[in-house]
Amino acid sequence: MAKVYRAGLSSDRKEDNLINRIKRLFDLAGEGLTYDPEDLVAVKLHFGEEGLDTFVRPVLVAPIVEKIKGLEGKPFLTDSNTLYVGSRSNAVDHLDTAQKHGWLRPVVDAPVIIADGLHGNEFYRQSIEGKHFDKVKLAAAFQQCSGIVGVSHFKGHIMTGFGGTLKNLGMGCASRAGKLMMHYDVRPEIDTQRCTACGRCVDHCPGEAIEVGEYAIIDHDRCIGCGECKIICTQRAVKVNEASSNEKLQEKIAEFAHGSLIGKRDRSLFFNFLVDITPECDCPPWRKKPLVSDIGVLASRDPVAIDQASLDLVNEAAREDVFRRVHGVDPCIQLEHGERIGMGTREYELIDLSQV
Repeated sequence: MAKVYRAGLSSDRKEDNLINRIKRLFDLAGEGLTYDPEDLVAVKLHFGEEGLDTFVRPVLVAPIVEKIKGLEGKPFLTDSNTLYVGSRSNAVDHLDTAQKHGWLRPVVDAPVIIADGLHGNEFYRQSIEGKHFDKVKLAAAFQQCSGIVGVSHFKGHIMTGFGGTLKNLGMGCASRAGKLMMHYDVRPEIDTQRCTACGRCVDHCPGEAIEVGEYAIIDHDRCIGCGECKIICTQRAVKVNEASSNEKLQEKIAEFAHGSLIGKRDRSLFFNFLVDITPECDCPPWRKKPLVSDIGVLASRDPVAIDQASLDLVNEAAREDVFRRVHGVDPCIQLEHGERIGMGTREYELIDLSQV
């Protein structure tokens, strides 16, 4: 059974503020974590799409960086370029967006490095034993680093139900070629009754596979299956008709996550921030109303357990299986597959800081 530690958000004294609670979470969940002086430690983040404000704030990542340095590791803040067209699809725009969102010294005392290079094509092949893959294509920095500290905003996701640590590692540590591998089975269709021909999907399609007349039309010979049209459509006019494609995507994400941690498990740690728990991911340049009130911050050495605990806490707060209702997707597939391939366990002990 894995240990998952939880910190609430409310306090009435400086010694117990959230910054100090995050430090305590690091100490408790990271017990036994050590780095050598030359270990380069990737702090895996989402810097936020331009126009979005629900990404984890830099000031809350600063104490994590401080703790890594206290263990003599050399932390760097990082993410890979996106497959879709946006403010993070190449390293120049990505770095510019990160700076606009406050990922700068002295707020966070670590450099920002885009993990897969200028155009997202710097990667390594990592061998795994998976259901879908025997090799995964990881962004170069995630293959070259000594350890990974995942910092994830836990929220909903149209195609996977929710996004937490597994998705942050799986999709986020993949190169653009790796992202294509995961999305290969996704085949979106347009609901012509809902489509308003706004053209937003055209602007965000990296495969230039969509044209708009009376309604949007997808050229499946050019479609790369990234699913961005489904995420970006405000009318919910884009459907993925094959239910198994969502299941395969979740399993593939878990396999990429597994690949990202090979050789690094004993030098890795994971945080989920259960705040601004919006129904959609942090890739659209907007936010929607949260599904539940803020819950707190979790930390664990087990990437499966922390996501399972996060999901349980959100469902408890919502008094329903909220992501399944909102997106019509079974969000547990990624957890089941992650456990099946040896990433971790869904059995956990939730320990509140007030108990230790």
